[in-house]
Amino acid sequence: MDFLQFLSWSCIVFTVGMFSTGLTDLKKMRTSQSADNVQFLPFLTTCLNNLGWLYYGVLKRDGTLLLVNIIGASLQILYIFVYFHYAKERRREFLQTLAMGCVLSVAWVYFSRILPPGETQLSQLGLFCSVFTISMYLSPLADLLEIVRTRSVERLSFSLTVATFLTSSSWTLYGLQLNDYYIMVPNTPGIVTSLIRFFLFWQFGAVSQDKPSYKLIQT
Repeated sequence: MDFLQFLSWSCIVFTVGMFSTGLTDLKKMRTSQSADNVQFLPFLTTCLNNLGWLYYGVLKRDGTLLLVNIIGASLQILYIFVYFHYAKERRREFLQTLAMGCVLSVAWVYFSRILPPGETQLSQLGLFCSVFTISMYLSPLADLLEIVRTRSVERLSFSLTVATFLTSSSWTLYGLQLNDYYIMVPNTPGIVTSLIRFFLFWQFGAVSQDKPSYKLIQT
């Protein structure tokens, strides 16, 4: 097994493992028969992110991207359906889902119909996916500031932090091996934010693994 193949399997295992953390929320909804304490938006944004990278993988003919994002999108769609099943109020979530559908439709027309096939199409799609992934990685920064203020890591999940670090590192090295900056660059913030979280765990005390914290997932 060469190094690229090793990285490919690492990306698959670590990323699918990260996506599977949503099963904790699924179990929680099923047990309580309610979706009141579960966040819906992370499922939706992760699904959109998966579909974008899936299309990038199709254009690039990259089997690792294809497999990871097919599994990821399928899991997010499952979580979304389960959420709608148990949610008492669905209007806001329905509007968010409708907005995502509109974004997907516009993006599909732009990237598949307006842009000419080839390098321009691939580079612009890669740029779009990269910016979206970076924004997802940076979105919890407000929570990190709150942790510093309260000096408590109760809201952080140590296992998810480890998974994020391993996943981001694998994809960064994978992109580096392929000389694909659209894969490499957007995963670098995941490494940085994970290291910040490790520092917060070290600085502010006990590790809490009981609280589900399903917020991101990447490429």
